[in-house]
Amino acid sequence: MSKKQKLTQSEIDGVQYRRAKLWQIILIAFNALVGMSVYSLIGMASYSASIGYGISTAVVGIILTCTRVLDGLTDPILAFVYDKVDTKFGRLRVLLIGGFVVEALALLAMFDFCSSKGFGIIVFTLLYVLYIMGYTITNMTAQTFPAIMSNDPKQRPTIGVWQTALNYMVPMVLSIVLNMVLLPKFGGTYNQDFLSAAVKLVVVIAAVGIALVCIGISEYDKPEYYHGIKKEEPLKLRDMVAVLKGNKPLQAYIAAAASDKLAQQTAAQAVITTMLYGILIGDMGIATMLSVVSMLPSIIFAIFGAKYAGKHGSKNAIVTWTKICMVIAVIMVIFFVVIDPSTIASFGPTMIIYVVLTLVLNGAKMCVTTADNSFMADIIDYELDRSGRYVPAVVTGTYSFIDKLISSISALIATGAVALIGYTSTMPQPGEALTTPIFVITIAVYFGLPLFGWLVTLIAMKGCKLDKAEMVEVQKRICTKKEELKKDA
Repeated sequence: MSKKQKLTQSEIDGVQYRRAKLWQIILIAFNALVGMSVYSLIGMASYSASIGYGISTAVVGIILTCTRVLDGLTDPILAFVYDKVDTKFGRLRVLLIGGFVVEALALLAMFDFCSSKGFGIIVFTLLYVLYIMGYTITNMTAQTFPAIMSNDPKQRPTIGVWQTALNYMVPMVLSIVLNMVLLPKFGGTYNQDFLSAAVKLVVVIAAVGIALVCIGISEYDKPEYYHGIKKEEPLKLRDMVAVLKGNKPLQAYIAAAASDKLAQQTAAQAVITTMLYGILIGDMGIATMLSVVSMLPSIIFAIFGAKYAGKHGSKNAIVTWTKICMVIAVIMVIFFVVIDPSTIASFGPTMIIYVVLTLVLNGAKMCVTTADNSFMADIIDYELDRSGRYVPAVVTGTYSFIDKLISSISALIATGAVALIGYTSTMPQPGEALTTPIFVITIAVYFGLPLFGWLVTLIAMKGCKLDKAEMVEVQKRICTKKEELKKDA
């Protein structure tokens, strides 16, 4: 955008917006090389625990569940670390690199250095906890970037589009490399040699991502971008409580996003998708096909959703696309009721209709996610206007803490649901006979629970006043306060 265009935008809103350059946005999006590559690797943690440390499957499940709760607890705690780091090299890059070093060493030790060396459950658990600490520092720092780099309502959603595109592509490409290139070289089975090679590859890829992100954020890694508009006082626990208590948009966002995530993660549990694709539809391969086919349409939807959010505001975009999600989900419920679901696997008209409805629903979900990301940046600026403190890590950490605690019960809900229909000692398997209880539970969890989450979103957003017009006023007040601060100095 030219300088003239920037000024026109400022004249319309009465705000001199801060905008990031396109190359900077693209480089910070390469944080996907860090987050998504590690995500692909950590999915094999159960194999590492079994092969390298002799831990049983049941115990691994308990460890991973408990450490997920710990993951949530570390988010608000590490907000204190974020607030205190202030070096001559800045804050953001120091935290990114420091967190990544901890994370990388923990993963290398977990999958390679200490694996198959005679260590047991204690060492594995400690290494996993160390990985969580490093991951949390890196991830929390990256979550603050959109708010720091730009306050232009038209640009903020665009930042999320680049992140979305790379978050889709990185795990897909890495999955192909790991499973189709690397795995066959080690006999086609998950063994210690494969895990050692996989972790080294992932750490190298993630290191490249960290380097690119550090270059992209370097211009904004200065105190004027991450300090508030009043004298900074050391962050205290009561400050975090005050943020949650006093920031009404944050409360609305937590209710909306956490309920959505709980519903989506529950519906994505293997037992539920097995019943949908393996029993109702009768073809597990359709799930894999849809994940590949939906990639490009979802990115296109995200681009369109970003433009919509930039024009109408993040809150309005969340509400609009949530309503679209609800309509499509209701149509899909009716669709499953009136047809024979097994005909979807016959590559006929019902399959075409199902694929189209699924692509549209996934695209609408992507638009909600894009709006959610930019709305979080709005909430951070709202807190700056409200309290005078710029505490992005506190805002994101508070949300993440509650979100992880709530979403950690998704597996419990899914297994509890199938237990209601008799699966108490076994799990649903592809090819089993379709019964009315299986049909009802599958539809209720896969579509009904998300519908409930979206309803909570609409109720929460109805009471939230942080729309586009209010955000303009927020930015005006922040600019005025900063100018007054300069005069006083």
